[in-house]
Amino acid sequence: MATVSPPSTGADVPAGERGATRVADRVVAKIAARAAREALREAAPGAPTDAHATVTVAHRDVHPPFGEARLRIAVELSYPAPIGAQCGLVRRHVTERVRELAGMTVAEVAVQVERLNSPLLTDRERVR
Repeated sequence: MATVSPPSTGADVPAGERGATRVADRVVAKIAARAAREALREAAPGAPTDAHATVTVAHRDVHPPFGEARLRIAVELSYPAPIGAQCGLVRRHVTERVRELAGMTVAEVAVQVERLNSPLLTDRERVR
């Protein structure tokens, strides 16, 4: 007769043999882009906002188990507005959310203003 043993909880397996969890770069990019949009909505309620992110993730042993992220985020802002303040808000909010949701340290967040939208300009004119 065969005996059935309960499933292992992982406590009896040494840490180096349990495996590892990795957060995919595209997941971190989605978290960062969403966090940037949240920050822009908070800074200018009702204004159209757009943000997307590219991410480079460095997995190193000296950092928390999920690694270190260096983020580059492109945003679209309404103008006139305090551009520096909005970029700082995006930087802080993205750092906080990536740390909370992905468990990663954030070494750098570079915010690039891709486009400025102004109600004073016609549809054909753009400020870059």
